[in-house]
Amino acid sequence: PYGDTLGPGFQLRCRPGGLRDWDRQSGLRHPRRPVSDWDRQSGPRHPRRPRCLCVTDTRVPRVPRAGGMFVLVEMVDTVRIPPWQFERKLNDSIAEELNKKLANKVVYNVGLCICLFDITKLEDAYVFPGDGASHTKVHFRYVVFHPFLDEILIGKIKGCSPEGVHVSLGFFDDILIPPESLQQPAKFDEAEQVWVWEYETEEGAHDLYMDTGEELRFRVVDESFVDTSPTGPSSAEAASSSEELPRKEAPYTLVGSICEPGLGLLSWWTSS
Repeated sequence: PYGDTLGPGFQLRCRPGGLRDWDRQSGLRHPRRPVSDWDRQSGPRHPRRPRCLCVTDTRVPRVPRAGGMFVLVEMVDTVRIPPWQFERKLNDSIAEELNKKLANKVVYNVGLCICLFDITKLEDAYVFPGDGASHTKVHFRYVVFHPFLDEILIGKIKGCSPEGVHVSLGFFDDILIPPESLQQPAKFDEAEQVWVWEYETEEGAHDLYMDTGEELRFRVVDESFVDTSPTGPSSAEAASSSEELPRKEAPYTLVGSICEPGLGLLSWWTSS
């Protein structure tokens, strides 16, 4: 599905009898033209979304580059296709290889890669001596998770620790709300291992617990990228003296805040 309008895998669908001049120029079809037998066989068609496009028309569905917590990022990469995949469509093989390489991976200073959106350009493929595979330079757009600062998101509490409240979105877990960004006054219950908001009322303080699994609305206030590329030990002595394994750092971390009215557990603000 990623290459039906681009490159060698371009496919043209049109009704028998060819296109009229107006169709060839715009790639559209007049909405008031009579319905033909071919139309009845292929099903209804929206007048503003024609199936038949000009050969030179490589338009794709418009998606904002920055909308919500997902963005479209233009990338360029050289994709290697092994010989046993030559019988498949080139675009299908390239899409599969790109998703294998990038899906669920964090690109430094870019975000968490989700899936391929489309392929915008395919350059010539080359076969190098000693390697029977083809190497193609591909220009494509990828869907990336990268929320902007001050964006409001809804997640679930994954757990609590003295460091703060850990939040998960289901596909992304490295979200932390530090103690100073919680609703105040707040305290950490060592016995229950949860954070508690001591909500003051005329009748006194009420403890509102942030239990695991509760839905939480928070604001993104900061982000952090860490280069986790493998590096060799600085010295043999340091490697031998260190018996503990180094703590694995998250390559991409979000910092949230709920210290505003309307933020926090959804149950707090649900009207009875």
